[in-house]
Amino acid sequence: MFQFFPGNYVWNTATSMALAMGGHVMEIDEACRPLKEAGQRNDAAAQEEFFQSWGRLGERIEKLAEADRAAGNELAAGRKYLRATAYHMMAERMLPPFDPRRAARYRRMLDCFRAGATLRREPVEFVEIPYGAQSMPALFVPGEGAGPWPCLVHLDGFDGMKEMLYLMGLAQELRLRGVATVIVDHPGVGEAIRLRGMHVEPETEKPAGAAADWLEGRADVDATRLGVLGISLGGYYAPRAAAFDRRFRCCVAWGASWDYGRLTRERVHNLRHIERSVSHWPDHFRWAFGTPTAEAALPISARMTLEGVIEKLTCPFLIVHGENDRQTALADAQRVLDAAVNAAERELRVLTLGEGGSEHCNIDNMTLAVDHIAEWVARRLGAGRE
Repeated sequence: MFQFFPGNYVWNTATSMALAMGGHVMEIDEACRPLKEAGQRNDAAAQEEFFQSWGRLGERIEKLAEADRAAGNELAAGRKYLRATAYHMMAERMLPPFDPRRAARYRRMLDCFRAGATLRREPVEFVEIPYGAQSMPALFVPGEGAGPWPCLVHLDGFDGMKEMLYLMGLAQELRLRGVATVIVDHPGVGEAIRLRGMHVEPETEKPAGAAADWLEGRADVDATRLGVLGISLGGYYAPRAAAFDRRFRCCVAWGASWDYGRLTRERVHNLRHIERSVSHWPDHFRWAFGTPTAEAALPISARMTLEGVIEKLTCPFLIVHGENDRQTALADAQRVLDAAVNAAERELRVLTLGEGGSEHCNIDNMTLAVDHIAEWVARRLGAGRE
């Protein structure tokens, strides 16, 4: 992985994430170069410096976009708005969840993304998926060619968001292969937690099933050809959904997750590790789960295991994992694969140190994972362009 901050895994991951979303390397250097000393400290003051530096970059690129827009250069403006989206996102994610500036920065990111997608005439529809008394915000990306298209329900991880997943490019690659995608901010992530107070639900067949229900109402989607994918913690979310909802004809775990309860227990009870990784992880954990303390969230996360669940999955199943994943061990991916005994077919694609894409969710080279996933999903859902 690109190591701008030696020894600081979280900041290096954020830098790689911004690159994966289309950030420009010289602009990212502008944000990171003043932070080298802070990256060694990685304390609360350093986190503030990170927020300020990436926020300044987002604001500068946003102003360039506004100038282009005023001059009538809509496509140029849109491209800059989408880069500003990535930079605002990186700033927002480094703040503690209860910092009042976080919501303001998040809304600014949303505005940049909508402006960028609109001005670039991106093939994306902003939609709401009914869910109980509320709804889940989502992005619908159609397939190319004549519909109705097969469709992939794209779930998130612990702290992702639909705009991030869109900019990372899987939906565009599926579109080229005649597959639609709906990227969902489900309970616990993105807009659902930030603006609607919708907390993590271990029974992920419920939000995934709501997305399938909604897709069944679209004439341009072939609801007999649905798949489900989750990234990072979504490596639990998606297999759980497919195990309990047979409408999903294939399933992808982009980063495996065997027992999230065990991982969270280790993090809550080993605060020194948390401080080395990201200082506000306990606060984010309790915020996402809607509990007063991180310890109080552990009984909920303990329900988030594939033990006794993955055996119920019967559709084709793909796991894509990095050889050097430092958040979820490769051994966990093998354990998930071995337990999926009733899957119609199963594959573990490990991206190695030699290939690249060997880190968590292949963040050091996501293109390799995106290509493999897009081809695999298109074939399992029977997609094809005339």
